[in-house]
Amino acid sequence: MARSDRTGKRKSREVFRTRVPDLGCYFIVTDARETEENYLYGLRDSLPEELQGRIVIRVSRAKTQELVKACKEQASLEPQYGQPWIVFDRDRVTNFDEIIAKAQKEGVSVGWSNPCIEIWFDAYFGKMHSYSDSVVCCRKFAETFEQRTGQEYHKDHPQIYAVLNRFGNESKAVQLAENRLQMYLKDGRVRPSDMCPCTTLHGLISEVKQKVRNTII
Repeated sequence: MARSDRTGKRKSREVFRTRVPDLGCYFIVTDARETEENYLYGLRDSLPEELQGRIVIRVSRAKTQELVKACKEQASLEPQYGQPWIVFDRDRVTNFDEIIAKAQKEGVSVGWSNPCIEIWFDAYFGKMHSYSDSVVCCRKFAETFEQRTGQEYHKDHPQIYAVLNRFGNESKAVQLAENRLQMYLKDGRVRPSDMCPCTTLHGLISEVKQKVRNTII
């Protein structure tokens, strides 16, 4: 059966078979209902028009415990998606470290956030606050978001990527997140569950944006 795109229009299987984007095919599986999906499609839609067909980003959903399995299965069905990722939060996931380790063993990249993706969004505004609880993190980020943008924050915000880039600084966010990750590693904290606040989602954003910069230059 043919798939539908975000507008509901049907796409034939032949489209997926014949498309060969030279800058990368990203198949991303997340366990979130709206936040991660809207953010990642915002990243896709922000790409220059001339590159829209050269970098493909498609997001799918699966239960947390089935992220790696779903990602591998889908990648095997559509081998053109040669860069599989899973994106998920620490939140209350008890086997957080195990899922990440399994993904890495299976050749799947991971964009994890501890305690939640809002800690990565926080970096757009210049800080990664020490919120160890996802509920507190979301609430505090919502306050920051409203102060900086004049808008209320909702987890299903359809334009979250565009707004973060308009009022924040993505390049500085990437550097901040990378510095925080390296700080933990230098201190000997290698378990993602022990790194809080922290994220690796910036790695995906940085990779895609670097390809864009290299192509435009």
